[in-house]
Amino acid sequence: MDSQSASLFSMMDRTISVITNDGRNLVGLLRGYDQTNNLVIEECHERVYSTQEGVAIEQLGLYMVRGDNVAVVGEIDEDLDAKIQFDGMRAAPLKPIKQ
Repeated sequence: MDSQSASLFSMMDRTISVITNDGRNLVGLLRGYDQTNNLVIEECHERVYSTQEGVAIEQLGLYMVRGDNVAVVGEIDEDLDAKIQFDGMRAAPLKPIKQ
């Protein structure tokens, strides 16, 4: 098992945040992955940021992200995340990564 697979293994069945190459922020439970970093996320939702309105939450359910579209994966502290007031948060959306 390489170090990247070991890192994902340690996040199995935990709440993660995934930033994709096109600037999306996906949050949910990591249920599976493979050697090319394709991710299976359960109870997935997208956090859509805006400078005009609070953060919109789009429910996606069971979701798969192709490994070649994954920029960053990190585990979320659920207690800390629950305290964040997303409806009052204003932020510019992330721009896509240029390749």
